Amino acid sequence: MKAAVWYNEKDIRIEETELKELKANEVTVKVAWAGICGSDLHEYVEGPVFIPVEENDELTGQKAPLTMGHEFSGVIEKVGTDVTDFKIGDRVSINPTLTYGNKPESVDVYDGFSFVGLHGDGGFAEYANVPVSTLYKLPETMSLKQAALIEPTAVAVQAIKETGMRFGDNIAIFGAGPIGLLTVAAAKAAGASNIIVADLSQVRLDKAIEMGATHTINSGKVNAVEAIRAIVPVGVDVAIEVAGVEITVKQAIDVTRPRGTMVITSIFANPISWHPMQLINSGVKVSSSIAYSPTTFQQTINLMGTNQLVNNSVITKEIELDDIVIEGFETLVNDKSQAKILVKLSGAE
Repeated sequence: MKAAVWYNEKDIRIEETELKELKANEVTVKVAWAGICGSDLHEYVEGPVFIPVEENDELTGQKAPLTMGHEFSGVIEKVGTDVTDFKIGDRVSINPTLTYGNKPESVDVYDGFSFVGLHGDGGFAEYANVPVSTLYKLPETMSLKQAALIEPTAVAVQAIKETGMRFGDNIAIFGAGPIGLLTVAAAKAAGASNIIVADLSQVRLDKAIEMGATHTINSGKVNAVEAIRAIVPVGVDVAIEVAGVEITVKQAIDVTRPRGTMVITSIFANPISWHPMQLINSGVKVSSSIAYSPTTFQQTINLMGTNQLVNNSVITKEIELDDIVIEGFETLVNDKSQAKILVKLSGAE
């Protein structure tokens, strides 16, 4: 079968591969659609970040070269001998987060995790073998294309839950990339009042309005902190940092009211410099969020399936697997108007 295989930084190859032997607790999924994630882009531009290159990952037993892709959906083609709750033909989404399972789900991911498609073979391929524990059945109201958005949307839903946001709260989101835009949709679904988005790209800011933002700030043209404070003088109740750069971390704290909460959701490939007195003097609480719990993943499916959380407009491009490097990764590097690029595999609905 054809797959997109990561070998090294700027070295992803489309090549013929073979599925590994199906384990008793796995199913084979015929992949329909797969999304390119910001984490995938980090691996392409400056990896390895998560991908194991020297030793096999403890949870997957794999190391590079490996097939990328962790935002994907498809139809079950084959089931392992121990699989009882799923059958051939089931339409599914894959929760790619693998954990040791030794802690309650709210903290389990922080006890160590691996990802299908980053630490082991994933969904940028015609077929993928995945553990049955990663599978979620799709409601009839949801297409397989929309289901490819479940995983990144769950990241946004988890971030909103981490803030403790309540109905009517004001929120500022720094970064209008795919996760930032999906966080807009999640904040709207959660009942936010003012949803303020700051970014350097006017095209992405326009997309944020389409996703439900009430205000946008072009931080390349105006002082973002002053502009947000002009909208909410006392400071926003919550701020979410989704850009992954030093200045936005500091700005997110500066726009948050005393005892409000700032949550960091972005992935940092490199360390930043930051003075803790900024936090001490402001009275802002800082937290972080990565991935999602299984409960959050199912809640995301429920919200999307009932159209309480609408996110389809985050898709800006659809491409073929053969074109994933140039039309996918290189486009995301060079064209900041892009948000979520989906890779068409079977293209099933």
